[in-house]
Amino acid sequence: MSTHHFPLAIIGGSLGGLTAARVLHVHGIESAIFELEASPTARTQGGMLDIHEENGQKALRAAGLHDDFLKLVHDGGQAMRLLGPDGTVHMSEEDDDTGGRPEVDRGDLRDLLLNSLPDGTLHWNRKVTGARPLGDGRHEVTFADGSVITTDLLIGADGAWSRVRVLVSDAKPVYTGISLVETDLFEADTRHPRSAAIVGGGFFIALGHERGFLAHRETDGSLHVYTALKADEGWLDTIDFTDHATAKAAVLAHFEGWDAGLRGLVADAETITPRRIHALPVGHRWDRVPGVTLLGDAAHVMSPFAGEGANLAMLDGADLALAIAAHPGDAEAALAAYEEVLFPRSEASAAESAASLDMMFGERGLEQMVEFFTTGPAAQ
Repeated sequence: MSTHHFPLAIIGGSLGGLTAARVLHVHGIESAIFELEASPTARTQGGMLDIHEENGQKALRAAGLHDDFLKLVHDGGQAMRLLGPDGTVHMSEEDDDTGGRPEVDRGDLRDLLLNSLPDGTLHWNRKVTGARPLGDGRHEVTFADGSVITTDLLIGADGAWSRVRVLVSDAKPVYTGISLVETDLFEADTRHPRSAAIVGGGFFIALGHERGFLAHRETDGSLHVYTALKADEGWLDTIDFTDHATAKAAVLAHFEGWDAGLRGLVADAETITPRRIHALPVGHRWDRVPGVTLLGDAAHVMSPFAGEGANLAMLDGADLALAIAAHPGDAEAALAAYEEVLFPRSEASAAESAASLDMMFGERGLEQMVEFFTTGPAAQ
């Protein structure tokens, strides 16, 4: 199979990779994205995202898409409730449109970015099997279908298990000690009114005994729930998730004595999916390597408990594209300028995420979260 050359190749059609391509396009710079999924509709994109003013929305402004983004916002999605294991509501806030972190469906946001790119930018069903330097900053990338590309500038936007990362770093994500079980309750107001009432209109947390439930009300009226547990890395492998009844029972065995309404977020769910939480070391960075860099989870995968992953990925993509546009003909200067901003920002957010994990799933998780929301940054 012949080799094709692309001046600028982005591996991974993530939110960060798409943002990078869009901002490059705004500045008249062509790029090509290579995505392992077979098509835009190959899988559902999952969950709600809160898009922050200082990073995610900043990226969307650079992409010229902020006004369109506002049309996708879930009205009421910034509401928040915090409960204890017995169902007691310890904190409840309504969405008054002043929070600065509007909620949007990840799939809707991805579609917005996809539809903003020129035809032919996305190359679907391209699973990377290897990447190697060719010298002078050029790289070769091989794919599972046997195709090969070369590029002058390679951007790894291919997530936690990036195949591009090996070109700049030996670091690999490690298990954080927290396992999630993801569930969905569809048409919640009519089919699951008790659960709908417990979760409320936006984001929901129930914590205690070093475990808990985190949930969002989706724009389609469903509830998307994450059940979080401190567990050995192999615990999820002991459960047959193809047998929903057995899987639910195995999870709920860790929530004996919890309020029946909270247990219903698992017991009454229509889907159930296991997920381990991994993270790169806080402060992950690399020496400048000609012709290649990383963004998003490829650069700084962290636990989701600070809510920064998608926001950082998008800002990474925008900042990288802006750096490339600001240094025409000098990719190394662009990458150096980008990484100078990337590393300290990533380290700060990764440290915040690790601290949030420790706080939420510590012995005083509920009490500390109440204190955080009433006296911490969210209340200021």
